[in-house]
Amino acid sequence: MSELLPVEVRGLVKRYGELAAVDDVDLTVEPGDIYGLLGPNGAGKTTTLRMLLGLIRRDGGTVKLFGRDPVEGVGALEDVAGFVESPAFYPYLTGRENLRLLGALDGGADLRAIDAALERVDLLDRAGDRVGTYSLGMRQRLGIASSLMRSPKLLVLDEPANGLDPAGIRDLRTLVAALPEQGVTVLYSSHLLAEVEEVCKRVAIVNDGKIAFEGRLDELRASYGSAYRIEAADPTGALELAHRVGAPQARLEGHVLWLDAPSDLVDQLSIELGRAGIAIRQLAREQRSLEDLFFRLTEDAA
Repeated sequence: MSELLPVEVRGLVKRYGELAAVDDVDLTVEPGDIYGLLGPNGAGKTTTLRMLLGLIRRDGGTVKLFGRDPVEGVGALEDVAGFVESPAFYPYLTGRENLRLLGALDGGADLRAIDAALERVDLLDRAGDRVGTYSLGMRQRLGIASSLMRSPKLLVLDEPANGLDPAGIRDLRTLVAALPEQGVTVLYSSHLLAEVEEVCKRVAIVNDGKIAFEGRLDELRASYGSAYRIEAADPTGALELAHRVGAPQARLEGHVLWLDAPSDLVDQLSIELGRAGIAIRQLAREQRSLEDLFFRLTEDAA
């Protein structure tokens, strides 16, 4: 028997009156994935996660978490943990007391398990302080600790880097990157493009409630061809030649010519620049950032 998918979503729909907040969304998260759900604020990511966990009613489509529909009851969420938006705690209780209470609601957790979870998110030294004194980033880390106490097979994180300083983001990245080796699949929702690029190999890009792309990042980069950066002695002349040889999307940024084209066209342009007496000072192939690809996708959709 094949292994059940941690997340399988087909045709998911959520409407508020005439507004389709989520419109025919498909998602497939495979075992061991660190899967990025990416999009700007208001794109429909959080609404999707709420339906995924059975927190709000969906208007269409199917959701399966390890083969179970989350609306069938709390048993359907066995092996699943995480939080949507900011995790909530009792501010007058300490971090350790909050985790002890959550553990009791979930069948019990001993002090060693609680402290082990706190240590994993670097909060053990503040475990005896009231959560009301915690920063936003510390509360985010406490939310991750509370989720890890369940020993989940699927961890759902909604904007987990909110409120974290650069060092905290680095530590979060290290923590998340190690989870698949421990048997945990991660669904990581964020609007921070650079952060998703660092930790995720597969992504779904959401725009206006629809999926603009789903797949591997390297597939997304390949679908938009290669980007070349050319510094020439005569940038304007180089741009004109680029248009002439069949690269109408070539553009100048300052004194640098950017070319989205296959390698054979770049070879042809190099020859033509030489014939025209325009020296090439630098020619380099650039890897596209996720930010660049994201804006191209959303602009194409618009």
